[in-house]
Amino acid sequence: MAGNKSYTIVEYFGGEDGYRCGYCKSQTGNFSRGMWSHTMTVQDYQDLIDRGWRRSGKYVYKPIMQKTCCPQYTIRKVHLKYTALTGIQKDATEFPSTTEVQKEAADATPTGSQTSQNDPVSVLAGTTTSAAPKPGNGADPSRPPCRKAKELRKERRLQKEQMRQNGDGVSSTVSPTQPTPSQNNQSKTLEEFISESLPENSAHCLEVRLVRSNPPSPQFKASFDASYQVYKLYQMGIHKDPPDKPTESQVRLVPVNFEDPQFMASYQQSSALYAQYQMAIHGDDPSECSESEVRHDYYSTPEYAPDGPEVGYGSFHQQYWLDGRIVAVGVIDILPTCVSSVYLYYHPDFNSLSLGSYSALREIAFTKQLQKQSPKLSYYYLGFYIHSCPKMRYKGQYRPSDLLCPETYVWVSIERCIPLLDNSRYARLNQDPDLDARAVRDLGRALVLYRRTVMPYAAYSRKRKGSSDEMEVQQYASLVGQDCAERILLYRS
Repeated sequence: MAGNKSYTIVEYFGGEDGYRCGYCKSQTGNFSRGMWSHTMTVQDYQDLIDRGWRRSGKYVYKPIMQKTCCPQYTIRKVHLKYTALTGIQKDATEFPSTTEVQKEAADATPTGSQTSQNDPVSVLAGTTTSAAPKPGNGADPSRPPCRKAKELRKERRLQKEQMRQNGDGVSSTVSPTQPTPSQNNQSKTLEEFISESLPENSAHCLEVRLVRSNPPSPQFKASFDASYQVYKLYQMGIHKDPPDKPTESQVRLVPVNFEDPQFMASYQQSSALYAQYQMAIHGDDPSECSESEVRHDYYSTPEYAPDGPEVGYGSFHQQYWLDGRIVAVGVIDILPTCVSSVYLYYHPDFNSLSLGSYSALREIAFTKQLQKQSPKLSYYYLGFYIHSCPKMRYKGQYRPSDLLCPETYVWVSIERCIPLLDNSRYARLNQDPDLDARAVRDLGRALVLYRRTVMPYAAYSRKRKGSSDEMEVQQYASLVGQDCAERILLYRS
């Protein structure tokens, strides 16, 4: 193939009609703009999410913030070397030993399993080894009795109260040489919480695996059926979807798989556009755009950079395996300056656990690991924060965090945003009078792909016959910004 530069190609869909909102359940109150991305570079997607866009598969959308029923603000975790665990500390510390894990793991164990429901459950992170439980019925008398997480929290609160009453910071019921659990927790980092070693004879084992989903790695293909079954149970059990609604194509972040009927149904149209792109952008001969070449490029090596992480950029699944089976999957994008959380689904039998909070803590720790390899990869994006939806407010717990101003696209500390959002669902978060620094200044410089040719919009508008599409292109360019408009190819028929 001639040339080595990659381009993003999109088709823009304005959309003025409202549709159902999954948050407040309004039937017509959800409004957004969208575009279909035939190809997307990681840098372009990074810049798009920094302007309030988000993607679901190849569809990229941006809420109409002043009109939609539940305004969605992009949120990111900053200062990775410090994570305030107030209110969520128990999700990192109690997941390995909570009795709810014991109950849920036992309930979810297939018939015939030799795992005893009476054995205390512990979880081992980052390893594939596990030991069989000790023989015998009932609890092991040589080990501490299982205690409910609620009892442990109550005990810690009493200890803190005693420390305040004594005034010297030491509980009267605990020896100064034996620090309380709270004192131990204060001296540990997030990574230490997550990777804390557990006894070798742990009855259960948790392993976290990172597998590339696009292009699909052998590990992704091998575990796809098991992952899909968890997804289907999650959609039906948690979101009450009918059995025929969850489809395999919904699991993939980008459904590029020649074994997928949904992908093959649009393959001819997509490959034809791909051939036009290669001939127009790279000057390829038609013989270089054969089906075999197209297949090679769909499965080509993901985009790397000299200062990027070892795993590369792109879409990945973080799979949570408990005792050899998938119980949860976190879908993430690794981009030039952030790890972006896309979606989490899990087995409904584990609904009582705080898997959303726990997986977020794991992803924050993972981002810190990547930052050591690529210093500019320094943020963790949690998707959208919806202040008007109680179920989505939990994302504000991870401090310090910023919200993206929907008018100036400047990041603002969430502490400054909360009072504004308490008064109104929609608010301009940045009060600085300066306008959007990347606002459209010259529409004529926006790039379009028209009849196999890349050209500025100014040249295209002179060639075009028929009604003008300037209003639509102006709307598109204002939403993606001047920089992206000059890099991304807007497909015109």
